[in-house]
Amino acid sequence: MNDLTAIRRPPEPDWTTVTPEELITYRDAENRVRASTAARVITGEPDPAATISRRQVALPGRELPIRLYRPSAAGPLPLVIHVHGGAFVGTAAQSDWVNSHLAAHLPAAVVSVEHRLLDWETPLSAAADDGWDVLRHLERHAGTWDIDPARIAVFGESCGALITALTAIRASRAGLSLRAQVLVNPATDLTPTAWTYDSTTRYPDTPTLSLPQLRFFQRLAVPEGTDARALSPLHARDLNGLAPALVVVPAADPIADHGRHYAGRLQTAGTPTRLSEYPQAGHAFLSMPGLTPQATPARAEILAFLQEHLGE
Repeated sequence: MNDLTAIRRPPEPDWTTVTPEELITYRDAENRVRASTAARVITGEPDPAATISRRQVALPGRELPIRLYRPSAAGPLPLVIHVHGGAFVGTAAQSDWVNSHLAAHLPAAVVSVEHRLLDWETPLSAAADDGWDVLRHLERHAGTWDIDPARIAVFGESCGALITALTAIRASRAGLSLRAQVLVNPATDLTPTAWTYDSTTRYPDTPTLSLPQLRFFQRLAVPEGTDARALSPLHARDLNGLAPALVVVPAADPIADHGRHYAGRLQTAGTPTRLSEYPQAGHAFLSMPGLTPQATPARAEILAFLQEHLGE
């Protein structure tokens, strides 16, 4: 099937009153659509030069699924840790188009983390631990995964970019040297001022992200009593010495200013940072190449940036 009418997405709940049961029902239905073959007319066809497999990673107290993309090239390969967007909904399969292409053309092993999705019992700190723990596990077991622990980059989209930014900060503090970080339409501020930026005022209700969704995300991410600043890269005390960053910002995005301001803070701190804006592109555009032509040049830019930093 290659017609948009073949894709029947579930209706969104009312984000101001949604119940736990309604969220689970919506999440399950939406993720089935995003992972379906029919959805590839929107999410893009995977690159046939990369194999895609689903694996489990044994982490402290839990096992976490990951989606592994590998080229035919012999290892040990550079490693790219990817974190998909969606926060309380989303699946690694929605990013097959970009991840398989990176795996095939870097070449590299790309691991997309199926982090725990946010709900009333699962705050952002749990998802952030998933991103960090997968990175640590793969770095420590590099031989088992046939990867080069000296050539690791991190890459995330939306809430996944928030998790990725936190991971890059954590890696620096732990003395783990990353080669690069790629942040695509990142959310970087979860404090009470998170939705007061000009971009949110200008684009409060777009087809792929709305202010009610953002407020719901914030409620789940930072429950009452949580230090929102500790989960907001924009408010991190020290951003010096982090891995070189590419911050990709679609201009027609409610959280475009999150990316712009974070790139500015990284630059001020002395972290090599490139801010790249895509006019007219909306939130999550990189996961929708079938609808957004700008996804293709953005993918090319990400590939070139990672090739530059993951070389021998």
